[in-house]
Amino acid sequence: MASSDTHAPHAHHAHDAHNDDHHGDVGPHSSMREYVTGFVLSVILTAIPFWLVMNDVIENRTTAVLVLGGFAVVQILVHMVYFLHMNGKVEGGWTMLSTIFTVVFVAIAIAGTLWVMFHMNTNMMPAHGQHQHQQQPAAAHQNHTQ
Repeated sequence: MASSDTHAPHAHHAHDAHNDDHHGDVGPHSSMREYVTGFVLSVILTAIPFWLVMNDVIENRTTAVLVLGGFAVVQILVHMVYFLHMNGKVEGGWTMLSTIFTVVFVAIAIAGTLWVMFHMNTNMMPAHGQHQHQQQPAAAHQNHTQ
C-alpha cells in the first residue's frame, strides 16, 4: 500500500503537467517548415519585382507602380500569415479583425490625403499654367524684335 500511495500522486502530477502543455492555448504553433516557406516566398516576392525593375520589363510607369504595389501587398500578407501567424482562429479572430480595421483606416487616410493634395494643387494654382503660356509668346516676340 505504501508503494502505491507514493506512485499514485506522482502519476497524477505527471498527467496534470502533460495537460497544461498546449491544450488551452489558442496561440500559433509554428514549425520550421512554415518559417522556411515564408522565407522562400518573401525572397521570391522580392526577387521578381527587383528583376522587373532592373531589366525595364514594364515600360509604362503606372503599370509598373501597380504591379510592384501588388507584389508588396502579397508580401505583406505572406509576412502576416507566416511570421506574425495571423489568422481567423488566433484570439477568437480579434487580431485579424483589428488588422482589417487598421488597413481600411490607413487606406482611407492615404486616399483622402492624396485627394486633398491633388485638388489643392489643381484649385489653388490655376494661374500658374496660364502664366507660363503668356511668358513664352512674349519671349518669342522679344527674340524676333532683336
